Amino acid sequence: MDETSSSRIELAASEWLARRESDDWSDTDRAGLDVWLGESTAHRVAFLRLESAWTESARLKALAAGRAEAGPPLRGAWAQLPHMFAEASVMDDAAGASRVEALGALTFTARAPVPPRRHALGAGLATAAVALCGALAFWGWRSHGAVDTASYASAIGDLSAVALTDGSHATLSSGSRIEVAMSRDERRIDLRSGEAFFEAAKDRARPFIVNADARRVVAVGTKFSVRRDGADLRVVVTEGLVRLESDPIPGQPPAPVTLLPAGSTALATRSGVLVRTGTVADAERALEWRGGYLHFDDTPLAEAAIEFNRYGGSKLVMGDSDAAALRIGGNVRWSNVDGFVRLLEQGFGVRAERRGEIIVLHSQ
Repeated sequence: MDETSSSRIELAASEWLARRESDDWSDTDRAGLDVWLGESTAHRVAFLRLESAWTESARLKALAAGRAEAGPPLRGAWAQLPHMFAEASVMDDAAGASRVEALGALTFTARAPVPPRRHALGAGLATAAVALCGALAFWGWRSHGAVDTASYASAIGDLSAVALTDGSHATLSSGSRIEVAMSRDERRIDLRSGEAFFEAAKDRARPFIVNADARRVVAVGTKFSVRRDGADLRVVVTEGLVRLESDPIPGQPPAPVTLLPAGSTALATRSGVLVRTGTVADAERALEWRGGYLHFDDTPLAEAAIEFNRYGGSKLVMGDSDAAALRIGGNVRWSNVDGFVRLLEQGFGVRAERRGEIIVLHSQ
């Protein structure tokens, strides 16, 4: 996005925010804002950034506490405060008169000697230094320590599209969950279960890191998926370059870092990392679940059944080893288990035994 487009979006976002904070905000305005936010991720990011700044500045309203007029005080108004207090003090004549009489009874004692000016200057400098250190410490905490966190999940049989605050996107497969932590130094995503496809926005100053127990997938700006299967991890890269890392195991040499270019598929197990290099089209076919399909290429029926079972519906179970070893291929909708079973019956000689929500597949 060029600077001109970014400026236009920022201006539009500020106008929407100002209108929302006005007294004449209506349901029609709210609907218009929802439409504008839904047009692009850039719109949502710009609005969220300005909204956050607006919230942070809310504490400034406290400076105007006690003013009858709405809004901030006029420039120079604070200089009139002594006169305002003086005028208020004579409003009550009785109280004012009593205070004047009381003044005549006052006695005064000599003021303590004033310390040398250099001491006062030194104390002032020390106070200023402490205040400056406090401000720098607060700024450092806000800049380096602040972390924005969020958690997202998808139900069994559903996909979930998520827009992250840094401009990245994530698509969660069936029964998946991620936890997101965005800081100034890094963008960290913990894949708790299932599979997710990431479109990481480019930001060289903040690496995009997907954690899965003792393994990490690190990128700067690219497209890839990460899937957990028990202790195993599968990574598929469709654009750019990612780095697969593993935590060291006590008593063993450090695990090598694996670089995965576009078109690569890596399977990390307890035995090591197996990488298959192919084309981007091959990698895309492995991720057709995003469009509602499962792709099989000379796949054992037992493995195909596991894929279907991840998306809910009737559960496929192998009735014998011959049925489990049967090889199949093609694209099938993961939501159409019954259609897949009919295809096996008609074209592959498989006999299906239905037991409620369980379908047992037998060879003929």
